[in-house]
Amino acid sequence: MTYLRNCDGGKMALLKKGTRLLCLMALLTGSAQATIGIPSQGKDNYPKPAQTAPVTEKSLWNRVRTGFELDLSYENRRIEQERNWYVRNPSYFQRVFHRASPFLHHIVEETEKRGIPLEFALLPVVESAFDPFAYSHGRAAGLWQFIPGTAKRFGLRKTWWYDGRRDIVASTDAALQYLTILNRMFDGDWLLALAAYNAGEGNVLKAIRRNKARGLSTSFWALNLPKETQAYVPRLLALSKIVSDPARYGIELPEIPNRSQIALVELDSQIDLGQAARLAGIEVNTIYQYNPGFNHWATDPEGPHQLLVPAHTEQRFLQAYAELPASERIAWQRHTVRSGDSLIKLAKQYRTTPDIIRDANRLSGSMIRQGQSLMIPTASMAWDDYTHSQDNRLARKQASQPSRKHSEKTVHRVRRGDTLWDLSRQYGVSTQQLAKWNGMAPGDMLRPGKKLVIWQKPSVTSLAAANPENGRGVIRKVHYKVRSGDSLSRIANRFRVEVAQLVRWNGINRNAILRPGKRLEIYVDVTAAR
Repeated sequence: MTYLRNCDGGKMALLKKGTRLLCLMALLTGSAQATIGIPSQGKDNYPKPAQTAPVTEKSLWNRVRTGFELDLSYENRRIEQERNWYVRNPSYFQRVFHRASPFLHHIVEETEKRGIPLEFALLPVVESAFDPFAYSHGRAAGLWQFIPGTAKRFGLRKTWWYDGRRDIVASTDAALQYLTILNRMFDGDWLLALAAYNAGEGNVLKAIRRNKARGLSTSFWALNLPKETQAYVPRLLALSKIVSDPARYGIELPEIPNRSQIALVELDSQIDLGQAARLAGIEVNTIYQYNPGFNHWATDPEGPHQLLVPAHTEQRFLQAYAELPASERIAWQRHTVRSGDSLIKLAKQYRTTPDIIRDANRLSGSMIRQGQSLMIPTASMAWDDYTHSQDNRLARKQASQPSRKHSEKTVHRVRRGDTLWDLSRQYGVSTQQLAKWNGMAPGDMLRPGKKLVIWQKPSVTSLAAANPENGRGVIRKVHYKVRSGDSLSRIANRFRVEVAQLVRWNGINRNAILRPGKRLEIYVDVTAAR
């Protein structure tokens, strides 16, 4: 089976013997562009326009379509389902490709350099909807949705200042490296490489071994892979089909010029992002949108010492940067240590880390003394002006009411021993909801002191009147399922109630053995300090 469309010399070696013979026959008869592939399994019902809108050489879309190499004539139910969703949501293309517009030309160029089919330049649509700040349930981040392990494997650094998974240039390079390796691993089969990018090469190799042992086909379509992967590959194929002929499906793609819209400028030290925006003559939020890898108010002092800026601002930035003294690229705050100060306290006050203060002042340990003068790097603008910093993005997410169904907000301060599972039981929500509301993945660790936002259903009524012993605050009824190792005192301590109350509310004996699976009713004051 082949997924290459055109019979040219450069691709002949990747085709099966029988298919190569057909290609040779086509070339000999002058039909050099004969399509070789699996015949369509049915015709779609999409109306064909009388005339397709012309595409100029100035359009990036023409370049993208020319570089398509997968067999987009192949049809099956899974591809049709994904294509139908896209067709039902035409505004999706406007939103996604508006976000993609500054970066797609760069991704197309890098994909071409590696000889990868240009369908893969569209992969960030499937992965992240071209949102560089996307963070998934599997702890994957960025346009290309790298998980921590794979990111480390391909050299994408993660520090307090910087996350390479969200860096447009670095993550694109890493993703294309990975896809190239996967393609070689699966003997030139791009669909298997694509499946492995989503499910992991180990899962795809296991599925292939299972089918080989049973004498079955080892093509992507025959493999028993995770449900997500079974939809993932058809999704890219469906998207590519539409991009190859959008008018056929009633889709309008926003025009993207076939020229670079970004410029990579080299720096020689850390710089405040607000300062960088001023040098380029653009808004701070634009600097973040072009450089989503930076977490806070400045670039990483350890690098990368480079920034993406809009191409038309490159010369202005370089000239202004050259004229700016190195001492003014970062603002510094002099702090005289007072009684009770610590590096941790100062780090919170100035929104930095103890290590950064320690390194800036060449401290060998964490001890500071009253009267000592410290120099602390700090933002030159108000915190709220750094619109897309990690803290401000999280604040917006936590302030955003998810739905009318969940409209009552509670703030929980994490205590030692808290887990998302425990909190989900305590507040009657799912771990997935808790994670989503707080910009996390369900597997992320909780740090004591972290504030979590919980949105609850308004139908959960206040029980203060029905429970006069707790008279004040907002009291909610929680259903708790006893787990192995639980005791009344441990549960009471977890929910900050008395053992006597647990006994009374549930009509149980104080000395009774709690069996795993038993459900208890607990009345919790959700306004109490946690």
